[in-house]
This record gives sequence, structure tokens and C-alpha cells, in this order.
Amino acid sequence: MMEDGRPIFLQIAELLENSILDGTLAEEGQVPSTNELAAFHRINPATAAKGVNKLVDDGTLYKKRGIGMFVSAGARAKLRGRRRDEFARQYVQPLLAEARKLGIDPAELKHMIDTWEETR
Repeated sequence: MMEDGRPIFLQIAELLENSILDGTLAEEGQVPSTNELAAFHRINPATAAKGVNKLVDDGTLYKKRGIGMFVSAGARAKLRGRRRDEFARQYVQPLLAEARKLGIDPAELKHMIDTWEETR
């Protein structure tokens, strides 16, 4: 996990986001402490804290003083919406642009996707 060239704190934040999206971390549930994250991933606790704090800053996590960090209510839907927007920008827009270059209209593209999905 911690070796794809991106800053480690961003990888920690994404790991936690993925756990929220897949339900491993429930809304209002406690997340691992920065020390637990640091020990598990063999990273500096300050780096783990930076990843956690990124999620606090964007409202995904919140702190209960003296207890720990928790997943905010509505975090899963918020993350899903943001990831869908990113997916559209990163994959759908370029796909549509290439399809236009090749003269593939949206209906034909949808048929291609449906056919591809059926064969998998």
C-alpha cells in the first residue's frame, strides 16, 4: 500500500476513505488511532496524523476529545459523491472525447459497454 509514489499521508487518508466506502468503518464508528495506523503501516505517527487530519479538515472524520476519531454522519455519501465526480473527470470525459473522435455516438458506446459487461 505505502509504495505507489504518492505522499504516504494521502495514501493513509485514501485507505480510511476506502474503508468508509466499503462499510468496514461505519458512520459514527471509531477509526484506528494514529499510533495504530503508524504501527500497522510502519510509518511515522506524524505522517499517519497528517492523513487523519486531512479527513478531519474535509469533515469526513471528527474528534471526540479524549476518546479518538470517529467517522462523521453522512461521510459515506459525501465520499461516494466526490469519488463519482472524480471518476467522471478521470475516465468518462476522456472516454467520451475518444468516442467522439472515432465517430461513436453515446448510444453505440452504451451498447459497447453493455456487450463488454455481458461477456465478462
